[in-house]
Amino acid sequence: MIIRTGLAGPFPRPEPLIAATRDLDRGRVGADTVEEVFRSTEAEVVGLEERLGFDSVTAGYLRWQDLFRPFAETWEGLTVGPLTRWLETNTFFRQPILLAPPSRAPGALAARLPPPLRSRPSAGRILLPGPYTFAEVSDNRSGETDQAIIHRLGRALAEEVRELSGLGFGTFLFSDPLLAVRTPTGPAAEAVVAGYQSIRSALGPSTSIVWTYGADAIDAFPLLDRLPVSAVGIDLSETDVERLPPGKGSSGLGLGVVDPRTTLGEDPAEVARVVRIAYDRRRPAVVWLGPGGPLDLLPWEPASRKLHVLAAVRQSLASGGST
Repeated sequence: MIIRTGLAGPFPRPEPLIAATRDLDRGRVGADTVEEVFRSTEAEVVGLEERLGFDSVTAGYLRWQDLFRPFAETWEGLTVGPLTRWLETNTFFRQPILLAPPSRAPGALAARLPPPLRSRPSAGRILLPGPYTFAEVSDNRSGETDQAIIHRLGRALAEEVRELSGLGFGTFLFSDPLLAVRTPTGPAAEAVVAGYQSIRSALGPSTSIVWTYGADAIDAFPLLDRLPVSAVGIDLSETDVERLPPGKGSSGLGLGVVDPRTTLGEDPAEVARVVRIAYDRRRPAVVWLGPGGPLDLLPWEPASRKLHVLAAVRQSLASGGST
């Protein structure tokens, strides 16, 4: 069994960084002070990812206010809308508003990546919204159909991937939870496949991972298995591993094995047992272990402990023994 580990979304900001950004907003400290805290915290996240043997690092994406903001603020045809609740959580994002067919601004996203990733692109994991979730959460005032917007977002994301691949990045994770929460059918499903086909054409030898969470993914597998990506991730706190459909073994399987909604820790031995069941049912080429979704719902310390669970599970599976 080939095992890979890594984050599936942003990491929480620790209290010193939260305090520093709050003080900046209130005029108590300057931007240089906050930048220093950002950089030291990003270095701490990278150090943690490296010590735990993660296959690519993220630096936590601590500077991103939400998954969609870097795109709503820089792509043409988009603007930033009202605060909107994110799924069934107590967190919020600024809803993107589509005023016209979207098109990217070259170089804008690359400039917003965490500095540790920009300096070492080959080690970095790029976090992007999946085209379906991006389209579904947006307020579409463009005059185009929702299916056409999925197509266009797929092509715009493909252009981002092409640029970032050219800069040396090789691992791309598309956060697309609504594929499980509100699984598309009919023309919308075909638009999703076409969107990811556009992305695939831009990837070259790079790795692409689609990560779903927030709902049971079982009914989404007929669509997920059609996506031209390296791996598809599912949230095992929502999805019964015993019901996973048989797989063909040609693609990877992402398993969200730690619950991002609770501070309670997981038992590495039990997690390893569940991973073996999933592997036996799907027979994937590679197993990608991560949190069920973004860990930024949790405080820093519980989130850090959950990353140690991932490392312990990987070690157990690699050795073939118990944890």
